[in-house]
Amino acid sequence: MAVKTKSNELKIARVYDAPVKVVWDAWTDPEQAAKWWGPRGFTITTHSKDLKVGGHWHYTMHGPDGVDYPNKTKYFEVEPLKKLVYDHGANDEQPPLFRVTVLFSEKNGKTTMDMTMALATAEAAEETRKFIKKAGGNATWDRLAEYLGKEEQGKELFVINRTFEAPIDVIFDLFATVEGMKKASPCMEVFRADIKPGGGTFYSMPAGETKMYGRSHYIEIEKPHRIVYTQQFCDETENVTRHPFAANWPETMLTKISFAEEGPDKTRVTVEWEAYGNTTPEELATFINGRAGMTQGWTGMFDKMEEALA
Repeated sequence: MAVKTKSNELKIARVYDAPVKVVWDAWTDPEQAAKWWGPRGFTITTHSKDLKVGGHWHYTMHGPDGVDYPNKTKYFEVEPLKKLVYDHGANDEQPPLFRVTVLFSEKNGKTTMDMTMALATAEAAEETRKFIKKAGGNATWDRLAEYLGKEEQGKELFVINRTFEAPIDVIFDLFATVEGMKKASPCMEVFRADIKPGGGTFYSMPAGETKMYGRSHYIEIEKPHRIVYTQQFCDETENVTRHPFAANWPETMLTKISFAEEGPDKTRVTVEWEAYGNTTPEELATFINGRAGMTQGWTGMFDKMEEALA
């Protein structure tokens, strides 16, 4: 059962396809954290780390614009494989921004991460929520999923999450019905739709002065929790083509979308994308280097969904 969030708290929940020790190590080993910590485009340099009560993690976050952000985290609770409590955002020039509590639990080989960020007031929490969204801070936890996918499964993934203020059935229908898809993507034109396992869709989307055609083939639909399908670019007669703006883009993509209730009227959507079938090294490199663009594309779609829901 979802727990009601206090007005001065922000909560994030994620489920990772990896044992708790693997997730814990990714969090606490500076060499591993350097491969995923921070929003997309950011890197970090760890100067020192003393993972114990009263210890500090001293690191600098480097923004893609060249700006450095010094951080000095202080740990208040450290329970290996279970719990971390620390202050975030402090450095030698400023006090911490908020207190973070992270709980780790494992079930059937998967790890749930429950994070709570506690601020002084509800107003401070709302301002921080807006700042994190604008800065793409939640992509940190998507990057962790991508890192674990590569380390544990040898897969190159793209992962993105968004939480919507709406019931799970409403959000599911935005992906699983023609009416919903048109709400989420108002410019989409659907020519054929058979949304069931073994069925598919054929559609078009404008891209500047170009019209892009695409088709999907549904592999799995488990209402209201999961949708799995493949996607391909095609021409107006539904013959498979290449990406109109990226010749080395993989021919076929596998999309997995999961839906999780975070409250009576709150739903988290997780999108996992990967190249599917025979993929050349050049195509895989194009996919890996395209994560920033994928983030922009999916973020735009999620924003349209929020507008439709409003």
